Amino acid sequence: MGTKRHFRVWRGDSSGGEIQDYDVEVNEGEVVLDIIHRLQATQTPDLACRWNCKAGKCGSCSMEINGMPRLGCMTRMSTFESDETITITPLRTFPIIRDLVTDVTFNYEKARETPAFAPPPGVAPGQYRMQQVDVERSQEFRKCIECFLCQNTCHVVRDHEENKAAFSGPRYLIRAAELDMHPLDARSDRKEFAQANMGMGYCNITKCCTEVCPEHIKITDNAIIPMKERVVDRRYDPLVWLGRKIFRRDEVEHQPAYASVDAELEKGAPADITGGHTPFSSARRPEGPAVGTDGRLDVSELISSNAGGPSPFGDEQNFPLPNEQISYNHPAIGEDEDVEH
Repeated sequence: MGTKRHFRVWRGDSSGGEIQDYDVEVNEGEVVLDIIHRLQATQTPDLACRWNCKAGKCGSCSMEINGMPRLGCMTRMSTFESDETITITPLRTFPIIRDLVTDVTFNYEKARETPAFAPPPGVAPGQYRMQQVDVERSQEFRKCIECFLCQNTCHVVRDHEENKAAFSGPRYLIRAAELDMHPLDARSDRKEFAQANMGMGYCNITKCCTEVCPEHIKITDNAIIPMKERVVDRRYDPLVWLGRKIFRRDEVEHQPAYASVDAELEKGAPADITGGHTPFSSARRPEGPAVGTDGRLDVSELISSNAGGPSPFGDEQNFPLPNEQISYNHPAIGEDEDVEH
């Protein structure tokens, strides 16, 4: 048998609303989303709430619980005192549609503005090779479930609606950092783009986004701060500044590094205006992957007899590893484990 608990839930729509009080039965092991479902089933069937997986992986049930941005499905009732009133409100940063459902279009617009991964020129699909250490650098950021709790709690847009046009938010700054760390990404201007077009300078490292992340991604420490440091190194380091003056005179301020190359091509210059040499990385225009006549990517990796292929990073490792270098072996039946006969 459960106990009665007091809840305060915001009800309304874009025109306005108010907090309403409910007394609901709470059973052992339940989460806040369970209580919302019980409210819908027993007292207020028109209560609007967005949810999907109930496993903390879809990011749909984002809400503010006692003022803290959280996932309803991952907030256990046992974390509150037995006589504590639980107040549930929608995400404050985004426009309200109805009750606990908000319009998160802002985030998808910023996603479209973020440049996608640029495949390396001259490397066909199926030939991408990366060292494990490079994979691990950005793997943390791939855990993002796009619940947008970090976007909601960031005071740059939470308290300043006028900043939304210029600021992409922590979710997309970690996307920029992830691609900047990617060894195969052909774009070399990720840092400059984040500074000039994503509003990275607005972030003042309060770490509130890290605090509310349900996947425990260290957004500020591992993504935004390193990106800021690389921007400063690139822009203000005296040796880098001098090298840029000497070796990159073709680059015009506030223009892509390949703008001068495009200008020469328009004047009728030969396509290979670099003299057969690879230009500086920032002067090489990103190229898309090769596609077939049907407009689809090649599937050679799937049908190749040697799908792995040679590693462009060298031949330091041979696979499979020798037995003496293997740190784990399957247990031998009858020796390392008990077997039922």
